[in-house]
Amino acid sequence: MDQIIILASFYPKQDKINDVKKIIFSMIEPSRSEEGNQIYNFYEEKDEKNNKIIFHLFEVYSHAKALDFHRSTDYYKDYRLKISDLLEKPIEVKILNSLNST
Repeated sequence: MDQIIILASFYPKQDKINDVKKIIFSMIEPSRSEEGNQIYNFYEEKDEKNNKIIFHLFEVYSHAKALDFHRSTDYYKDYRLKISDLLEKPIEVKILNSLNST
């Protein structure tokens, strides 16, 4: 099966940047330890034009079942519940399917 790549973008409310960062940091270790997780990296973007901070998660899973497992964990469900009120808008999630034939 082909890799599944996720790019998730978070737009925290100005006064909730550290709260959002803390929640996402708490996801790194357990997510990286999941079978089928290949990459789970956290990035910060400084949008100087709008004076905003945007966070991005770049995730790579070896197959769809690994992503399904990730989304079924209690810590994933908990993070989704906690983070939504801290954001200016919903999380932007892009699911990219590899077109490489390996």
